[in-house]
Amino acid sequence: MPSASSTASDLEAAPAAGGSPSHAPASLARGNFEMVVRRLADDLAFGSDVSRFVGGGLEYASSRLYQPGDSVRQLDWRLTARTGKPFVKEYEALKRTCVHIVVDTSASMAVASTPLSKHDIAVWTAAGTGLLAQRRMSPVAIIGAGARTSPMSPSLRASDLWRAIDPLLTPACDEPTTLAVRLARLQAGLGRTAMVLVISDLHDPKAMSSLRQMAQRHDVAVVHIVDPAEIIPFRAGFFRGEEAETGRSFLGRGVDVASGRVERVRTDLAGAGIASVCLRTDEPFVAPLRRFLAARAALSRGSR
Repeated sequence: MPSASSTASDLEAAPAAGGSPSHAPASLARGNFEMVVRRLADDLAFGSDVSRFVGGGLEYASSRLYQPGDSVRQLDWRLTARTGKPFVKEYEALKRTCVHIVVDTSASMAVASTPLSKHDIAVWTAAGTGLLAQRRMSPVAIIGAGARTSPMSPSLRASDLWRAIDPLLTPACDEPTTLAVRLARLQAGLGRTAMVLVISDLHDPKAMSSLRQMAQRHDVAVVHIVDPAEIIPFRAGFFRGEEAETGRSFLGRGVDVASGRVERVRTDLAGAGIASVCLRTDEPFVAPLRRFLAARAALSRGSR
């Protein structure tokens, strides 16, 4: 089972267009993980300079008559020219948008038919997008959606990000999913509108309902990660299987494995107004993730 780790050379060896590392080393070196994440954040930044992750700055509020002591740089030249009286612009600070990243670390995320597991890509994506958001002055919180917890209030400090992601790095093959429960708890604790990024294979049957409810009040996006074994039919006739997270036995057919699940998930999410991207463990993931962030930037500008 590959671990959720890599070295800087792994990521550098990936194609410049956004390929993923070719393999995951067996050992986890925290320093190397941070280097990979910083490189990933750099790669994701291209093409998404204007995005939902930008939360700081100033916004024009109104204009008022000039008073002695006001800076001439704040003059509202158009209003001054129109009225013949000096006016200055007043601004208000934008409220920073908190980004809550929900990372599924349940057993199904650790099961892999490829060198990279869904868990590997999930922790890379969570850390990379979290660091990118922090760089753009959006406080970030990491929430585990397995049995492990990663308590963290939204923070702008990278050290808090590493501390929050650290308990989630190691894959576990006996961990139940708590995605729906964590989403419900998160929603109950959120005050004003926040951005929620969910990174999961969405095997929790109650997750879609929780996502719909969350999307009614908050800006929700989903990174849906799949293993090719989940979507490519195989000639196995009938087979007996065991659900990774619950241990429940079932009888299935090889031809039913693909059965359009990815498209159904995408359609259900779109119907709830939730933007999503599907990442496969056997394909480069940086480029599609970057395009997803860039598309969300276009949506936020109303150009699409």
